[in-house]
Amino acid sequence: MKCLSCGEKIEGRSDKIYCSSYCKSNYHYEKNKEKSMTLYKKIDRQLKLNRRLLSHFNKSGKAFVRKEKLIQAGFNPKYFTHYWKNTKGEVYLFCYDYGFLSKMNNGKQKYILVQWQDYMDKQTK
Repeated sequence: MKCLSCGEKIEGRSDKIYCSSYCKSNYHYEKNKEKSMTLYKKIDRQLKLNRRLLSHFNKSGKAFVRKEKLIQAGFNPKYFTHYWKNTKGEVYLFCYDYGFLSKMNNGKQKYILVQWQDYMDKQTK
């Protein structure tokens, strides 16, 4: 009998179909990769990409970035995990611990990028 993953000859039990646990794992990994992407996976992938991009463009804790630059990098503002409203009533959308707020600045659409802070946890009453 030959291994379903690598094609090597299998030694041992007669009902064995993989030569090692690595080949068993690899076979199922490759098989699942071929399945069409579920809605959950698409959303999860976009959220992770959004967070990675916000982190990349926001090295100092607060930054201004042209909206088009983030969008060209693959950012999609429709996907976020939660929001926070400041005292001015502006709503920041967050992807985990990095947030953004759309603003006009010098006639160009920009995002203000921020990182989640402890004071944001406190509820206003």
